[in-house]
Amino acid sequence: MNLLLIGCTGFIGRELVPLLLAEGHKLTVVTRSPKKALKTIDIGKEIKILNFDPAKSSSWGNEELINCLKSSDGVINLAGEPIADKRWTTTHCEEIRNSRLETTKNLIQAITKIKKPPKVLINASAIGFYGTHPNKQFNEESTPGKDFLASLCQEWESLASEKPKRTRLVIIRIGIVLAKGGGALGKMLPIFKAGLGGPIGDGEQWMSWIHRTDLCNIIKESIRNSSWSGVINGVAPNPIRMNEFSNLLGKKVGRPTLLAVPAPLLTLILGDGAQVVLEGQNVQSKRLNKLRFIFLFSELKDAFSASISNNKNN
Repeated sequence: MNLLLIGCTGFIGRELVPLLLAEGHKLTVVTRSPKKALKTIDIGKEIKILNFDPAKSSSWGNEELINCLKSSDGVINLAGEPIADKRWTTTHCEEIRNSRLETTKNLIQAITKIKKPPKVLINASAIGFYGTHPNKQFNEESTPGKDFLASLCQEWESLASEKPKRTRLVIIRIGIVLAKGGGALGKMLPIFKAGLGGPIGDGEQWMSWIHRTDLCNIIKESIRNSSWSGVINGVAPNPIRMNEFSNLLGKKVGRPTLLAVPAPLLTLILGDGAQVVLEGQNVQSKRLNKLRFIFLFSELKDAFSASISNNKNN
């Protein structure tokens, strides 16, 4: 298939792009930073790169981009500023919103204007859709939350749902993604290897995670299998509490995990964004069970083994 990729040049794209190439797909990658993309993902001659900002409506007036969209059998839209990288100032919250909403809105408007729309659209969302809760379990049938992220995800998914009827839509609500070389582990490992790691807050909050390989395989199957549609929670079947997560990570790197991160300190650093980490959520996927998806990493210890080098120099 000819696939148009948006927001696929970062941590997830590093594994997704080679996987899609191995499947025989022809890829066009839309990115604001071609040089960064070249460093991040393994781009070969078989990949076409378009230098556009998909969040700007003017980009979608470009003939080259529209022609690529017209020739695409499928679109993968993972665009979005990282949620937990910075303090949630008013400006950063707008960046988080606009990078998702404007990109998706512009994409959908462009798709609806062409005579032959793509057969499938894979659109990212997040488990933030459900809000946070210390004990409640969520699945695809659960009602949305009421906080900033929940409202954002609802609006994000609503925009994607305005795609043409002929375009099959798969919305993947993604959990915490784990793998080598970045993501949550990329930020946590240096701290834990220095012996300064530990649970955040009271450590009782749930973490709903997924290994990047499994997430990429979900995307692959969403493209390949026409029976896959609607909302899918992109999470492993065994969420874990923060204190267990920290203990397992500490054991893996051979360091103690005695220094908990106080909730007030995290709130000082991240502002309202600390709520996501401090309260957590237990998210399951009924849909993946029904679709009989087979996880390569259903247990956190196995995900850590695949993601963390035993080489002390790494």
